[in-house]
Amino acid sequence: MTAVGDNDRGLEKYLRMQRIRQFENKAEAIHAQGEIPGALHTYAGMEASGVGACMALRDDDYMVGNHRSHGHPIAKGAMLRPLMAELLGKTTGICKGKGGSMHLSDFSMGSLGETSIVGSGGPVAVGAALGAQMQGLDRVALCFFGDGASSEGAIHEALNLAAVWQLPAIFVCENNRFGMSTPTSAGVAGENVADRAHGYGIPGVMVDGQDVDAVEIAVREAVDRARSGKGPTLIETKTYRYGDHAVNMGRELTPRGPDHEDWLARDPIVLHRLRLLEQGVPPAALDVIEAQVAEEVDDALSFARESAYPAFEEAFDHVFVDRLPIPEDVLAHA
Repeated sequence: MTAVGDNDRGLEKYLRMQRIRQFENKAEAIHAQGEIPGALHTYAGMEASGVGACMALRDDDYMVGNHRSHGHPIAKGAMLRPLMAELLGKTTGICKGKGGSMHLSDFSMGSLGETSIVGSGGPVAVGAALGAQMQGLDRVALCFFGDGASSEGAIHEALNLAAVWQLPAIFVCENNRFGMSTPTSAGVAGENVADRAHGYGIPGVMVDGQDVDAVEIAVREAVDRARSGKGPTLIETKTYRYGDHAVNMGRELTPRGPDHEDWLARDPIVLHRLRLLEQGVPPAALDVIEAQVAEEVDDALSFARESAYPAFEEAFDHVFVDRLPIPEDVLAHA
């Protein structure tokens, strides 16, 4: 039997995946009630991809996400309170209520931010990797993007430049089988996104995105390669999102195929739980983690609800280095 203390890494993965799943479930529920404005793109079903990749990084390594953005900072270790507050547009949010669901960032743990512009994270990651290289640091930059973004010019430019300059960058394409409502097979030439790496003279790796351990192993190899000065790697995680492109929109945008139930049967959290049990982790230890996370998520929501909305003057903060002057006519009607 394996003692719990010998499985701390496996338990940490389970904790982070539970945080993502329960955070997303709660966010979807309150979004349906109108508490979260705008569209909500959830990460449920893809937890092993984000957590496995981020577990291969150091705290000071860089990470760039995309519009499906809640899972990535949680996978990197971000706290739930400021993330939930950001979704509700509160001043205690990680971006002080100005970013919202698709624009989360937490520089304190290397999360350089997400953006709603598909494929735009590639150049950001390349810039961070170049900065690390120029400063003589051994940091790496990891960029998450989807199968839809794999055909965006910005991603190809980023891959090309990273390969030319041998930058410490890791590109993780989370192929969840749909770009919004378009099946990958209808929008991406070739069978695998990872095969495109050969055109840039870099390694291309495919991995089961529902297996958190397999993802960590693949990304760790790419991270070690990048730190040693051997340049970037393109990794494709084969995964599956459970929700629609954006949830609670009143119509089904994702046409599910005959393999839908097969993907649901390979839930990444269930698979990892079974593996931990096989390794001798007591079921009660995993139950405690699930209960702990439920309390964390409830606490984050209470914190967000009790927090204040930004004052109107704050719209003029963080736009330029010096605060923009508030127009007189705006002040007159405040």
